[in-house]
Amino acid sequence: MAATQDRPSTKPKAPPRPAGPRDNAVIEFRGVSKIYESGDMGVENATFSIDRGDFVFLVGSTGSGKSTLMRLLIKEHEPTSGTIRVAGKDLADMDRKRVPYYRRNIGVVFQDFKLLPNRTVYDNVAYALQVTGHSRKEIRDKVPDVLRLTGLSTKLHNYPDQLSGGEQQRVSVARAFVNHPPLLLADEPTGNLDPETSIGIMQLLYRINKAGTTVLVATHDSHMVDRMRRRVIELHGGRIVRDEADGQYRQSEQSTAEFGAMLRSDDGMPIPRRAPTHRSEQDLFDDAFRDD
Repeated sequence: MAATQDRPSTKPKAPPRPAGPRDNAVIEFRGVSKIYESGDMGVENATFSIDRGDFVFLVGSTGSGKSTLMRLLIKEHEPTSGTIRVAGKDLADMDRKRVPYYRRNIGVVFQDFKLLPNRTVYDNVAYALQVTGHSRKEIRDKVPDVLRLTGLSTKLHNYPDQLSGGEQQRVSVARAFVNHPPLLLADEPTGNLDPETSIGIMQLLYRINKAGTTVLVATHDSHMVDRMRRRVIELHGGRIVRDEADGQYRQSEQSTAEFGAMLRSDDGMPIPRRAPTHRSEQDLFDDAFRDD
């Protein structure tokens, strides 16, 4: 378990993680702070690690630093101090022109979907493959498969404004997952959805995680966090105030077995595990650090 910040707590603190790169870590933050030009503190002295195959919730109220942390991970922002490593690579060593190569191996799901309004469901998902240089044959093979997996096979010719909010978010998830990335980041993926639709989106992310993708979800949906009981990293005022494995805001009436049954009730197709490969996460991100 990752080290928490030095705040009073009734729970014993976990031993600190080692300072150097960890072989199994996909994400590592070491003493990371982000101070904006306005003087506002986005993240303060954040230290944690997320291992390969983990499913982690990043929680906290609005303005707690969740979105800042996500933007640091996709290099939309640069840290003021500290070290961020992804798959063992120090993001500070990455040239700006290599950022697109880095982002190719990260799936990102946003609260507001960010779909192209003048493109169909099929074309929105295909676009993620087009920009990464996939052939037309690969696109024809991959897009229908991921749309079936996300329950959208009957919507491929629809435009975003013809879909419900939940369907639009499923398109966003399909687009993020079509490359089968080793890492998927979801920033408030259920923030604009009703509770029942939110469950369906979380079921989908859970299944993607079970297929071998590391998943980090930033959310203020405490009810969903309580139900899923996965690892929780809590932010308050930019500082990590809690990092625990049982993943509860409060005592839930639903047992882990009950939640498992709810997941099994999902009528989507099973998501196959990421194909075995000799390439590690470190290899997949190498293009972002290659010298031209």
